[in-house]
This record gives sequence, structure tokens and C-alpha cells, in this order.
Amino acid sequence: MTSPASFLEENRQNIIELEKTLTSHIAIAPEGGGDGEMEKCLALEEWLRNNGFKNIERYEAPDSRVSAGVRPSLVVTIPGEKDDYRIWVIAHMDVVPTGELSLWKTDPWTVTEKDGKIYGRGVEDNQQGLCSAAFAALYYIKNGIRPSHTIKLLFVADEENGSEYGSVYLVKNTKLFKKTDLVLIPDGGDSKGETIEIAEKNLLWLKVHTQGKQTHGSRPDNGANACLAASALSLELHNLENIFNKKDDLFEPDYSTFQPTKREKNVDSINIIPGDDVFYMDCRILPCYKLDDVLKEVDKCCKKIEDLYKVKIDYSTPQKSESPATARTAPVAQKLSAALKKVHNIDAKFIGIGGGTVGAELRREGIDAVVWSTLDDQAHQPNEYCIIDNLIKDSLTLIELFA
Repeated sequence: MTSPASFLEENRQNIIELEKTLTSHIAIAPEGGGDGEMEKCLALEEWLRNNGFKNIERYEAPDSRVSAGVRPSLVVTIPGEKDDYRIWVIAHMDVVPTGELSLWKTDPWTVTEKDGKIYGRGVEDNQQGLCSAAFAALYYIKNGIRPSHTIKLLFVADEENGSEYGSVYLVKNTKLFKKTDLVLIPDGGDSKGETIEIAEKNLLWLKVHTQGKQTHGSRPDNGANACLAASALSLELHNLENIFNKKDDLFEPDYSTFQPTKREKNVDSINIIPGDDVFYMDCRILPCYKLDDVLKEVDKCCKKIEDLYKVKIDYSTPQKSESPATARTAPVAQKLSAALKKVHNIDAKFIGIGGGTVGAELRREGIDAVVWSTLDDQAHQPNEYCIIDNLIKDSLTLIELFA
């Protein structure tokens, strides 16, 4: 029987070819001007079947915005000796747009290999995790090994825009998961592969609409400056960091953040005082706080600015997510930690993050999930790359995790 390390080295070029195939099939959500994941999903499904994977199911979330009419997710099963719990690896198929093309040194949709790295949009986020899981499972199939517990690979849609058509849809509309299951999400990590994410900050996005009265730039007394009121409100909301001010060294930064980000166009001329303004806040809040309590303070800030500037303010929450932490002692955390120690002699460190992953949805359902990978954190950057040795290293770890 081929050793895991030898198997992966023998398949190094096949791993690169899978990355090339996946990158060439663009999977961008409608929010980014794309047509969803179906083309990429079909290419991946074909590759899986051609390589001996037999138990493949496709789940489709309706979405009229894409030509396929649905957003697909794939579940691949390798039956184990026991099924009292299953070991899941969840990676996402969708990618973000390229951003400014002039910043790319290569074609983002054609993988380029150089100096032990492959370059292209999505090669790390999240195709590294997808490919490492696929080849770890392939090791069991090609060697005729039945794992001790059932392996489940889940390749989801829509992670980059909130997972409504991916993991959220699956949790709400299927019975795929058991609370005893162990879930690993290879969608974040560090260059040494030593950090295991067990918690996420609560995520709150605000879209804030301020309505005043438009007037000439020389006569502010005749209007109500929506831009001025919105600017004041963004500072008030930012200052909520002083109210929700606890610290937790599991996270970096170790405090809650309330940051104004995007602003929509208001007027076309400098000499027009706008009567309408829309801006956005990205808030990442320590899990010790409840978002309902945060929103009560948001309401107070809005009322204060309405009274001061004689405007009307309303807001919506494009994203709103809170989840409990996975305990350091949870079986999935301990099993992954042991695999890292055995395969790479790495002493794992447990952390929390400010970003959101599909782990939050599962933790809300009482399912323990961890996030881990070995990567340089190239997500969403121009000239995104994946270090091939990192992908193989991660696949080795997963082979041990599945044992």
C-alpha cells in the first residue's frame, strides 16, 4: 500500500491540474456580476466521478438571478466502519471577482505555476482546501481503505456573500448534519498551519439611509444636510467601540470593531447639499455580546442624530450573524490537534477570528466546527497564490484526521 506522502507526491501534477480546471470555470455570485457556481460544480462533479468517487449528491438552492436557476452544492461520502459520527470537510466553490485587473501579473483565470506556487483567482480561497480534501479522500479510495468513521466532503456555493444559497440553505432545508459530527473548514489559517480557529466575532453589517432636505450649497439654512448627519452618525456608531469595550485575547484585534466602509453616491455637484445619503458599517463584535443589545445602541445613535440634524434615518442589516465558540476540548479540535502533532510535530494554538466562515451557521445548530489550513492568507488579493507544498501538507493532515 502506498504511503500517504508517496501518494500525494505521485499526484502532485494531478493536484495542479485540478486547480487549473477549477480556476478556469469561473464561479462568481450575482452580487459580483457572475452567474453562480454551476459550471464549476459540473466540472468538479465530473472529475470526482472520473476518479472513482461514487457517492455524490447535489443539492440545489433556487436562485432566479443565475442562468441555471439554482446554486449547487456537492456532498461526497466515503462510508466508514462506523457512522455514529461523521468527519466533514467543508470547502466553498465560489470565488470573488478579480478586482483591478491591472494589478494582476498573470491571467487570473488561467493558473500559472512558478517557484512552487500556482497563481490564479481562487487557487487558495478556497480551492486549496477543496483540493486537499479531495486528494485526502482519494487516498482512501485508490488504496481500498475503509476509514474508521464515515467521511463527508461538502463543496458549497455562496460562501463569499453570506451563504444563503449554500450552508445556510443546507442547514435549514436538509438533515445532512448530526450534532455528533466533526466539522473541519479549511478556509483560514496561517503559514505554519498551527492555528485552529474555534470562534468567530459576531458579524453585523449596517446599511444606513439618511434623509434630509436638498438645497443650494450656499443656503444650508434652507435644507437638512443628509451627508453631514450621516458623517456624524458614522462617528457615533464607531464610538460604540467604547461601550462594547471588553477584550478577549483569543482574537486579533482583541476588541469589538465598528467601522464605516462603503458610501453610495449622493449628488452630482459640489454646490448641492444632499438630501439623501447612504453609507455602510462593518461591525465585528466579540461573542460575549448579543447583537440585539448592540442594535439597541444603534437605535439610540440614530435617534440622537435625527434630533440634532433634523433628518430621518433608517437602516437594514445586510449581514447579521452570531454564533457560540467551539470548545477547545471538543472532539474535532482535539482530533485535529493530535493529527497536526503526529504528522508535522506541530503544537496547535486555538484562536478566534473577525472574519466569517460557514462554521458560524453550524455552531448555531450545536455542531462543533473548526477552521484550519496552512496558507499565506491570499484571499481576495490580486496575484492570489497557493503554495503547492502547503496543499500537500494539508492533505497529509486530513488523511490522518480521517484515519
